[in-house]
Amino acid sequence: MDIKQFMDMELLQQIQDLFSTSTGLAAIAVDTEGNYITKPSNFTDFCMKYTRGSEEGNKRCIRCDNECTGTYVCHAGLMDFSADIMVNGEKMGAIIGGQVLPKEPDQERFRAIARELGIQEDAYLEAVAKVPVRSEKMIRAASEMLGIVVNHLVNLEYMKKMNQKKIQAFDEGSERVLKSVEEVRGKAVELQRVASMENILSINASIEAARAGQAGVGFAVVAREIGDVSKNSAKVYGQIVEQIKTIEESVRSMSQIEL
Repeated sequence: MDIKQFMDMELLQQIQDLFSTSTGLAAIAVDTEGNYITKPSNFTDFCMKYTRGSEEGNKRCIRCDNECTGTYVCHAGLMDFSADIMVNGEKMGAIIGGQVLPKEPDQERFRAIARELGIQEDAYLEAVAKVPVRSEKMIRAASEMLGIVVNHLVNLEYMKKMNQKKIQAFDEGSERVLKSVEEVRGKAVELQRVASMENILSINASIEAARAGQAGVGFAVVAREIGDVSKNSAKVYGQIVEQIKTIEESVRSMSQIEL
């Protein structure tokens, strides 16, 4: 399932932006294929323009993206994080980011990294100087908090969407039930008419049997049986109509419940 099918992406973007503004950490949401599904928040030139902008640096970044989980130190010395977005045990994507330093940068170390990646050293040092510095404890706590918030939000939106579908299915099912009930009601009324006609025929047959005297005795027995059957049938059909009424009232009551 695509997370964008049920998630309010504008709300997710807003939470992501607020997180980055308040903590200084970069953040972005991706789908299960690694494609961006939100706009980047607080991304640094050090990471995006220089490190990922070099062929070797991009290869190493992709390796970190694919292999690293939780909060970790990337190949360029920054702290990043990755938190899976899970719904009913299924991974829907991830919220990733970081791009911060756990301590003030060691210039000689970053000069060495720049040489390894084929990046102009002074430009790289200028870029790393603009990277936010946060304590490792703060980075881990902030990234864990974002993962919890995003997972609660996504699961809430998923449940809301599923409940809407259930309500729609219930409403459609109720309409079909009421339609079927109405059809059954019509058939029951027809059967009651048949039972009434059978009762009239039984009475007429009894009258004719009485007129025939001894010759109509057998016919009289049949007439009584028909009368009994018609009376029992009318009683049963009446009960069916009452049951139909109960079912109809119950379905209508459930349809009117406010959720």
